[in-house]
Amino acid sequence: MSTSDLSIRQLDRPIWSALTTSQQMFAEGGALARRYHPAVTPFADMAEMSPEGFAALAALLTGPEIAVLFTPDPVSAPDTFKVLLAETGEQMIGMPAESSLRGAEIVRLGADDVPAMLALTELTKPGPFSTRTHELGTFLGIRVGGELVAMAGERMKPGNFTEMTAVCVHPDHRGRGYAQALLAAVSRQIAARGEIPFLHVFTSNTSAIALYRRQGMEIRRRLHVTVLQKQG
Repeated sequence: MSTSDLSIRQLDRPIWSALTTSQQMFAEGGALARRYHPAVTPFADMAEMSPEGFAALAALLTGPEIAVLFTPDPVSAPDTFKVLLAETGEQMIGMPAESSLRGAEIVRLGADDVPAMLALTELTKPGPFSTRTHELGTFLGIRVGGELVAMAGERMKPGNFTEMTAVCVHPDHRGRGYAQALLAAVSRQIAARGEIPFLHVFTSNTSAIALYRRQGMEIRRRLHVTVLQKQG
């Protein structure tokens, strides 16, 4: 198996790969189970789905905290966990095509923009976004009349790959090419660092998959998305 084959296989377990490579500084846990700090993102994974792995994962969770797993196989959790969601998602990879943007400027977002970022993600529901998610990478946005109406950024970094995430546009500002322009801008900054962009989208979100395909991205594989919460 070539080095490139070994490298891309990190995407089969993107959360575990990220927390044991480029994003170890965000990891809580140890050899059996790891998670990001919950204020960053609720993503977690185990070295293997064994009783010991699940026990180690449970030990990381407190109260109502959840663990979101992206895995190549379905998760069969023990009775110590409640399964809040079990869906599939498509992992897509590639460089989105360049996209022109008229009458709007793409800006870099930072800590001062977190309240606006949280408000936009709460409205549009692109996936988990917390008070420290922006620390995972660069986030770009578009403002109209001083209001943040669109954004996209970087999240997981397994090895030499960087995930594009939080691609969202305010409902009142859709159809203007904002998402396409932001995806292209985020992917360019990833590629400029010598990394490869990828993203995840629920299998049921056929319109988003079609958009990403039109931009030149391809489905690499299907993953299982599982949300667990400790019982009791």
